[in-house]
Amino acid sequence: MAAAAGLLAEGGREAVSTRGVSNAAHVQPPAIYRIFGDMQGLLDAVVSYGFQAYLDKKINRPHAADPVDDLREGWDAHVGFGVANPEFYKLMYGQPVSGTESEAAKKAAEILIGLVERVAKAGRLAVGVERAAQMIHSAGCGVTLTLIGTPPESRDPELSERTREAILAAVITEGPRASGAGRPSAVHAVALKAVLSEAEDTLSPGERHLLTEWLDRISHSW
Repeated sequence: MAAAAGLLAEGGREAVSTRGVSNAAHVQPPAIYRIFGDMQGLLDAVVSYGFQAYLDKKINRPHAADPVDDLREGWDAHVGFGVANPEFYKLMYGQPVSGTESEAAKKAAEILIGLVERVAKAGRLAVGVERAAQMIHSAGCGVTLTLIGTPPESRDPELSERTREAILAAVITEGPRASGAGRPSAVHAVALKAVLSEAEDTLSPGERHLLTEWLDRISHSW
């Protein structure tokens, strides 16, 4: 994996060939397929390998007092990693294929969902958790890929921050009665769904399923 990661960072995806990796790692080509199944398996492992330090930093970082600040820091870390490691990032997000996702990308998505859920539990999420996470992820990926594809001297230094704040303004509210926050019932519905797992001993699975359906309907009704 270290050999493949080095080739990827230096020469991009095209440099990570069976021959190139086997020569750099001083192993026979069949070893790659014996360990990883195929080259795609190796590439998935390399992405996780290169992304692990970033993930460790996100997982181990203490939460901010304001959960929205955690979203800001998460966004900045995501964009920063992509710009600093463009070849790894393009492997993760540059060529999306329906139904396929690297383990590193799945882990990053889980972390984002966790950050958004904290905002929801604080009663400050104006849309559903899943929708907010998708909006933040989509915008963050778009910004990162745009910056990667732009020569450093031509990059807009405010692009990431302005886009981040525009997306947060669309999904965050100061409270259920804040101006422009949508209907208070929707904000309360999002917050209640976020803590519904705490009612496992009170509600049956069927009751939780039905309540979740009702809360989704309320939160998506505006």
